[in-house]
Amino acid sequence: MKVRKNAAFVAVIALFMCFISCSSKRGGKVGSVEVPTELATVEGVDINDAVEAAAGDAYLAITDEAWEVQYLGNKDDNGSDQLSYDAVVAHIKGNGEYTVSVTADTNGFRYDETGDINGEYTIKGIGFAAVIIDNAEEILPDAVITINSVIVDGRELELKKKSYTNTESGSIRANIFNEWVADDALPADARSVEGALFENNDFSKPTVINDGSYSAQIIDRAEFAEWKNVEVRFTVSGL
Repeated sequence: MKVRKNAAFVAVIALFMCFISCSSKRGGKVGSVEVPTELATVEGVDINDAVEAAAGDAYLAITDEAWEVQYLGNKDDNGSDQLSYDAVVAHIKGNGEYTVSVTADTNGFRYDETGDINGEYTIKGIGFAAVIIDNAEEILPDAVITINSVIVDGRELELKKKSYTNTESGSIRANIFNEWVADDALPADARSVEGALFENNDFSKPTVINDGSYSAQIIDRAEFAEWKNVEVRFTVSGL
C-alpha cells in the first residue's frame, strides 16, 4: 500500500507486499533472520497478540525509512507486518475521537527482527504514515478524518500543516507522512472538516479553503530518526 506516485507504482508495491506475505507462509528468511513456518511455535511469542484491522476499523499504517519494518493493517505472518503485535486499532462507530498506535516493544517484533525475543532492534526513519479506515469507501463513505496529535515515544510532535481525507484503494485515509503527494498536487477528492478542497472533485478548481495549509506531510520526518512507539489521536466527523 505504498502511496501515489502513480497507480502502476501502487500496484507494483501491492504485488511485492503480497509476494513477501505469501513467501513467508512457507518459512524462510526475514532480512537476515531465519524464521519458522509458524510463529506460533516460538516460545514467548503469541500470534494472538498480532492485530489485524477489519472493515470499519481505523489503524495506523506506518513503515520505517527502508520499508522493511511496517504495519499495514495485517496480522503478522512470519515477519510481514512486524508492528502488528499489540497494535491498537479503533472500530469507527460514529463521529468522535479515536486513538490508534503501534509499538516495537513486543516479543513478536523482537523475534521478527533479531531471531531472539530478547534481542535489540532500533527502528530508523519513516517512509510512510497515515490513519486508514479499512473498507470505508463502502461502509463509511462520508467519513472525514482529522489528525489531532502524533506522539512518538512520549513526545507530541508539532503538526506543520493540516491533514485532509481522501479515498484510496477502497479505504479512507488521512496522510501523516507521504512524500509522494506534493502540496500542490493533492487528490481531487480531498476533503476536510471545513469542506471539500476542490469543486466537484475537479483538480483544476480548488476551493477557497485550499490555501496551502493542507498537506500529506504534516510532521517533520526528522522527528522519526529513531523510534519505538507511535500514537495518533484523531477525530472522525461527517457521519
